[in-house]
Amino acid sequence: MLERLQRQLGLQTIPGVFFTSAGVATLFVALAVPFDEAVADSFGLLTGWVARNLGWFYILSVTSLLVFLLGLAVSRDGNIRLGTDDSRPDYSDLTWFTMLFAAGIGTILRFWGVAEPVSHFANPPFDGVQPGSERAASDAMTIALYHFGLHTWTISWAPYVGIFIARISRGRTIREFVAGVLFAPTAFTLVWFGIFGLSAIQVEVNGQVALAEQVQQDPSVAIFAFLDTLPLAGVASALSVVIIIIFFTTSSDSASLVIDMLTRRDDQPSLVRQRIFWAAAQGVIAATLLLVGGLDALQNVITALGLPFCILLIFMAVALFRALRADYRGYNMNELVQGRAFPEVEATSGTKQENQYVPETVDRD
Repeated sequence: MLERLQRQLGLQTIPGVFFTSAGVATLFVALAVPFDEAVADSFGLLTGWVARNLGWFYILSVTSLLVFLLGLAVSRDGNIRLGTDDSRPDYSDLTWFTMLFAAGIGTILRFWGVAEPVSHFANPPFDGVQPGSERAASDAMTIALYHFGLHTWTISWAPYVGIFIARISRGRTIREFVAGVLFAPTAFTLVWFGIFGLSAIQVEVNGQVALAEQVQQDPSVAIFAFLDTLPLAGVASALSVVIIIIFFTTSSDSASLVIDMLTRRDDQPSLVRQRIFWAAAQGVIAATLLLVGGLDALQNVITALGLPFCILLIFMAVALFRALRADYRGYNMNELVQGRAFPEVEATSGTKQENQYVPETVDRD
């Protein structure tokens, strides 16, 4: 039945995956609208429970994954290229970085560049720190840089951005990939918060605009309240709106591309109407959450749904480590998936590597 429906709609998908995913999204919106308070309260309670009981797990997992990636970059496997051995980058370093920035942290920095430091400055999270003090300003910048630096707290966004970044990074080595994804955005984040964060705190201290009050009421307008204190405020605000639209469009487009990849076979073409459908679905779900409980509801869903993705990332790290070990010993991915790689190596106690030539499958220049 699903295959017949797919043919009637002219889609190129895996029917069971596509229609099930679309059905879940539709069901969520259909239930969230009439039962808005119940949905908002449920996610609020779930997020509170996760924060109280599993906050340590988030921090430990992200830190461990960070250490794993850094170790991978400096190891012998750092020279392995994404793709075939003779693959080379499709994009220049500058183009690659701009795509990383636009698909990953661009929207986040634009939204929280002012709101995050000012929020912690006005309401310090640490006991004994006076709001509005020099210590509060120092702690506010430290916390903001911790959240948006190497600890990419947007775990629930990782599957979409990760697959998109892997696609545009084909031909680069693991070392280049890790350096580009971790250190380049982190360096830009330091500059961004150094300019916008410290300037916003200075505006709050001087009493030019009650930014802290603006952040408490609606963090989304904090950036515009801050820009109003600068020369050419109208031009700056209009430019900010354009930049935000570009960032959101890029992020949504990359997410739609990834979802479409996950719901079709590799031999099926990616149809524009399928990507448009997923982009529209993302917008409807986000709008529903904002109507249900505002920004808090959206943040609660992100935090709560980040837990299963966090667990999945741990298993993916283990799988990646095993795949790299098998690749170094000369086994292909099919042998690894079928479970024939490591048992054979262990059974021969190293005899295979001593007596058999291992083909050079890895580019290690």
